[in-house]
Amino acid sequence: MRIAQIAPLAEAVPPKFYGGTERVVSYLTEELVNLGHDVTLFASGDSVTRAELDAVWPQALRLDPTIRDGLAPLAMLLERVRQRADEFDVLHFHLDYWPASLFARHHIPYVTTLHGRLDLPELRPVYAELPPMNVVSISESQRRPLKEANYVGTVLHGLPADLLTPHPAARPSYLAFLGRICPEKRPDRAIRIARAAGIPLKIAAKVDKVDLEYFETVIEPMLAEGGVELVGEINEAQKPAFLGNAQALLMPIDWPEPFGLVMIEAMACGTPVIAYNHGSVPEIIDEGITGFIVEDEMGAVAALRRLPEISRAQVRATFERRFTARRMAEDYLAIYRDLSMARRPRLRIVG
Repeated sequence: MRIAQIAPLAEAVPPKFYGGTERVVSYLTEELVNLGHDVTLFASGDSVTRAELDAVWPQALRLDPTIRDGLAPLAMLLERVRQRADEFDVLHFHLDYWPASLFARHHIPYVTTLHGRLDLPELRPVYAELPPMNVVSISESQRRPLKEANYVGTVLHGLPADLLTPHPAARPSYLAFLGRICPEKRPDRAIRIARAAGIPLKIAAKVDKVDLEYFETVIEPMLAEGGVELVGEINEAQKPAFLGNAQALLMPIDWPEPFGLVMIEAMACGTPVIAYNHGSVPEIIDEGITGFIVEDEMGAVAALRRLPEISRAQVRATFERRFTARRMAEDYLAIYRDLSMARRPRLRIVG
């Protein structure tokens, strides 16, 4: 198939550091190329891919200090895709609702993966006003606040099987927190859980400007009490050692997580996950096999005592069965083919 993957321009594909959506777009694009498809990636010019790269903007917007209007490059992106749309069998957007007004009226089959939360009150009137879109959810729980959207499937994320692997000389000795330092991810809970369990905690995370006040008023004072190491942002090459040497990944979230890529990153390294029961967590974690689902800090501490029940080899085997990029790509290909068939004109027999 001739497939267009249309990524956000905020980060490169793959991102240099944090950037879940762009990372998934990269994994999917490269796996589609591996499967022999003709793929074009619309993304920033600092992206790296074996597909054809259509560089709509020279640099990821987050790394471009000259950008003041982030919507201007987005308008260019949509127009560039419109100009080239007839070259493809299917258009796959990763831009939430932005393609709807233009491409719902276009004759080329298209689909939009919704990567973010759908429980924001302003989204319902937007989706009600826009023409129906073909959308893919990244978990069943993500759909709950916006059940009326035109879902054509749910595709769980996946990673390349050999991207993150168990660390060969792992000596698990601490707990890990990986992601963003923000109120929804609750690193403050992770710190309290680790201290209650008497286990050191390492935090590999970035702080966005919008979360700076939370970091300075809540997290920094807790760090000053000791027992916690703030590693900062890490890249994929650093993750096997960081996650593989952890007894468990803590994910004490306080929001309806649409997926949570960090959970399957830990599983790929053979590291069990202890996560709060929100959003997609019950769809990702196999209770007692790849980790434990908890309701509060006391439950998390109790789960840490049960870690010897978990086989790290079984954690990795479950990742290979459920969360590879190959499985993700095959799921999307089935959706592409269904959409292509639905758009084909039906022949009428004229007597």
